[in-house]
Amino acid sequence: MEGLEGAIGVEDDWLDWLDGEGFDGAGAAAAAGELAAENDATVTGFGNYTAAGYPGYQVEIQTNYTVGDSIIPGTEGMRANADAAAVIKPRCDFDVPDDPKDVVELDCDGDILDIDPEDFDLDDLPDASVLFSVQLAE
Repeated sequence: MEGLEGAIGVEDDWLDWLDGEGFDGAGAAAAAGELAAENDATVTGFGNYTAAGYPGYQVEIQTNYTVGDSIIPGTEGMRANADAAAVIKPRCDFDVPDDPKDVVELDCDGDILDIDPEDFDLDDLPDASVLFSVQLAE
C-alpha cells in the first residue's frame, strides 16, 4: 500500500495504481519467501506474470529437506519442487475524474471509499484485501 502513497504524492497517473499497474513485486517476493520458509522450503525462482490482462507473479520453490526413506529406490535424496502463479485483481470500480487531483469514490464490492489526493493519509485506507484480491492462475 506504500506504493499508492508514493504514487499519489508524485504521479498524475496514480489512478493506474488502483487498477493494479505499477506493482514492483518487492512485497510479493518477500511474502513468497516468508511462506516458503514457514513450510521449510526456499524460493528458487520469482518473476512477473500476466494472465487475462491482470498483473501477478510466478514463484518456484524447493523443499529444504529430502524425501527420505521411500519404497521407490533412488528417491531418498530428492527434494520436492513446486511452482504457482497468482494474479492481482482490483475489487474496486471508480470513475476517472477529469483532474487527477479530484476526490475519487471507490466502490469496493459495495464498500464506498473516498480518496482525496489533496488530503491523503495512508492510514485511512482499508486493508489491501478490500482493494485487491489475489487468485491462483496456474
